[in-house]
Amino acid sequence: MLSRVRVWLNRTYAENVFFMDQLRRNPSDRAVEIHATHGDPDSPVLAAADTADLEPEGLSPAAYVEYALDQCVRRGIDVFVPRLHQAAIVAHRAEFAAAGTALLAPTPEAVAVFEDKATAYEAVRSVGVPVPPWHRVRTADELVAAVEELEAAGHRACFKPAAGAGGVGFRVITRSPFSLAHLNGFPGPYVPLDLVVDALRRAEEPVDWLVMPRLEQPEVSVDCLTGPDNRVRLAVGRTKNGRRRGFTLDERWLAPARLIAEGFGLHHLSNIQFRMLGDRPVLLDVNTRPAGGLHQLSLCGVNVPWAAVRLALGEDPGVIEPPFLGQDYTVVSGPRPLMPAALPRQRVESADVVLPAVPVRAASAGEVLPL
Repeated sequence: MLSRVRVWLNRTYAENVFFMDQLRRNPSDRAVEIHATHGDPDSPVLAAADTADLEPEGLSPAAYVEYALDQCVRRGIDVFVPRLHQAAIVAHRAEFAAAGTALLAPTPEAVAVFEDKATAYEAVRSVGVPVPPWHRVRTADELVAAVEELEAAGHRACFKPAAGAGGVGFRVITRSPFSLAHLNGFPGPYVPLDLVVDALRRAEEPVDWLVMPRLEQPEVSVDCLTGPDNRVRLAVGRTKNGRRRGFTLDERWLAPARLIAEGFGLHHLSNIQFRMLGDRPVLLDVNTRPAGGLHQLSLCGVNVPWAAVRLALGEDPGVIEPPFLGQDYTVVSGPRPLMPAALPRQRVESADVVLPAVPVRAASAGEVLPL
C-alpha cells in the first residue's frame, strides 16, 4: 500500500482551495494530507487544510527559510509548494531535500529572471518571444515622456509595478480631466495623467513602473508543467475574453510558452500569459507558481495539481494530453468554510471525534459554471 503524501502550501491564494480539493481527489487514489499556513486567519485555505498554522509576521527572507525548514521537519512534509519568499526558499533546495522535502518550484535562476518584469521582457525577447514596447519609469518626467511616445505610436498607455502579481497597481492612463464620470458606477482602472504626474512629484520616493500599451483581449494564460529535465509535460491555454472563458491548444500561444518554460528552467508549475498587440500575441507576464485558476483545467479531464506533485516526488507522469477541451464557462464566487477563531486546528485521527460546525462566510475563491 502506498504511503500518504504530505503537501504544504504557504500563504497561497484563496482560490487554491480547489488545488487542494484536486489533490485529495487524485486519480491514483493516494492518500494526501495538506498543511497550510497563512498570515490571515480568515483565509479559506486554512479551513480546507488538514492542519493549519498562522505564520509569524515580520520575518526576513532568511529567517523565513529557517521557519519553513522547521515546518517541513516537524510536519513531515513531502512536497512544499512555496509562494511567499519563493526566491529565498528555492536557493536552499538542497537543505529541504536533506530534510526529506521536495520543492514544487522552479530553479533559483528562473525565479530571479521573472521576479522583475523588465528583466523578464529583456530575457524572453532575446530568445525570440514577442514582447510589447515598454519603458521603465521612476519619475514624473520619465512617465510623461513614455506616455507621449506610446500615444504618438497610436497606443493607449498603461502602467504597472515592475515587480508584483495579480494585477495589483495596474492603471490605464487617460487624458480626460477628473470628473463625475470617474465617480459613477464601480471604481475602474482609468486615471488622469495630470493626477498621476502630480502624485509622483509630491511623492517622497521614486516609483518603479513599467509603462506600456494597453493590450487587447483575448488574454491567454498557458499553464505549463515542466520536468527538471526542462521538458514540458503539459501545456494548455485558458482563454479570457470579458466574462467568457475557454481553453485552447493553438500553437500561437503554446509554442512561445514552451520556449519560455523549457529555456528558462521553469520547472514544475508555471503560468505564462499573453495578450494581443494589434494582430499578434505578445507576452504579458510570467508567473513562477501555480496559477489561481489552474483547477479550471479539470474541465478538460486532467488533474494538473496531482501530476505536479507526482513529478516533484520523482514519479514522472509523462506527457499529458487533455482528452478533450471543456466548453466555455464563467467564474462566480461562492461560500467556503472559515476556521473558528482559535488556531491551529489539527487533523482528527479518531473516527469517534466530531468537530463542531464551522461558520461559513463568502470567500474570494471562484467556482466555474458553464456558459
